[in-house]
Amino acid sequence: MRILGIDPGTVTMGYGVVEEQEDELSLMDCGALTTSPKTPLPQRLHTLYLGLLNLIARYQPSEIAIEEPFVAKNVRSALAVGQAIGMAMVAAAGKGIPIHQYTPTQVKQAVSSYGHSGKEQVQEMVKVQLGLP
Repeated sequence: MRILGIDPGTVTMGYGVVEEQEDELSLMDCGALTTSPKTPLPQRLHTLYLGLLNLIARYQPSEIAIEEPFVAKNVRSALAVGQAIGMAMVAAAGKGIPIHQYTPTQVKQAVSSYGHSGKEQVQEMVKVQLGLP
């Protein structure tokens, strides 16, 4: 199984591609699709959409996992991230790829066994699980 994970955003969209074989995970690629914050939102979403289609074509994921937005005080930012999520869903649905959404707490729980882990702890656990230096 090959999974494309997406951390949505409208300026920077993080991604990681992992493959699972016989209960072993291996990292195939990770990085970020980026746009300029000065570019109007519709053009940024289009640029990210094209980049995401490129990743889908390159890695042929069997599933796509998208992190749900954390809504705190900045509602405007959360709405923009929601638009990026919608764009990613359209890209995946257009290719017939199943989409799963996870909250940040669910991701932290799955990676570190504690839903309120800090970013550093999650990063270290990802390195351990993927055998990265």
